[in-house]
Amino acid sequence: MNENEIFRALADPTRRAIFEKLAGGAMNASALREGMAISQPAMSQHLGVLRSARLVREERQGRFVNYEVDPEGLMAMARWMAKYRNYWPARIDALMDLLKDMDQ
Repeated sequence: MNENEIFRALADPTRRAIFEKLAGGAMNASALREGMAISQPAMSQHLGVLRSARLVREERQGRFVNYEVDPEGLMAMARWMAKYRNYWPARIDALMDLLKDMDQ
């Protein structure tokens, strides 16, 4: 798994909405579809992309399948973002200095 797969998966607004729903807890595909104008095959396809990116995992319970956020994918995103953590404070400080200069 790499960052490109994760960001490609989350680039789609429907997949982001699915991911956000799952952040609230495990759900089956039918519950995920509630309130969304999406067919069952389309939901399956979106869940497949999220699983491939390791953002979502499935747990089978008999004939039912529940989906939940996969912590592995979240860790990969956190590691990627950590590389840029030091970048922003310096940029924000520079912006604040510029805004102060503009006020004078």
